Amino acid sequence: MKVEEAIIHRRSIRRYISGRIKSCDVKKILRAAIWAPSGLNNQPWAFKIIRSVNLKNGLAKFTSYGSVITKADLVICVFLNKKATYNIEKDTMAIGACIQNMLIRAYGLGIGSCWLGEILNRRKRVQSYLEIHGSYKLMAVIAFGYPRSNPKGKRRKLERFILP
Repeated sequence: MKVEEAIIHRRSIRRYISGRIKSCDVKKILRAAIWAPSGLNNQPWAFKIIRSVNLKNGLAKFTSYGSVITKADLVICVFLNKKATYNIEKDTMAIGACIQNMLIRAYGLGIGSCWLGEILNRRKRVQSYLEIHGSYKLMAVIAFGYPRSNPKGKRRKLERFILP
């Protein structure tokens, strides 16, 4: 698959069919994540991989989009490792690049994904629930599963985004 195709056609998938994502594909997604650029190559990310139905059900209670979590085969929580941080703005952008790599790699493998952000409103409670403390800060929760359907995207015109 061409990179441009993956970038343009990947969509947030919120409904999944049953099917277990292979461990080798999870590793491929995580390998793509860790090759994201980061300032000074500090690689400020850490991941919590969640497959447990009980853990997903509990996590789902922290967001109004909980059904996306419960229906997904796999959830990956992305954390900023504050001990690896040297500039919060640059490191936050690096985390974004890390997440984008994950989403595009998953799409290339035929796996749907949805980057959940609203759950960050309860970040401290989520981290407590997951027993992730200390130098880690929750930055995203991403649901993965085989898509029930592939929605079409809206058209975008490049000229709209270029400043005069």
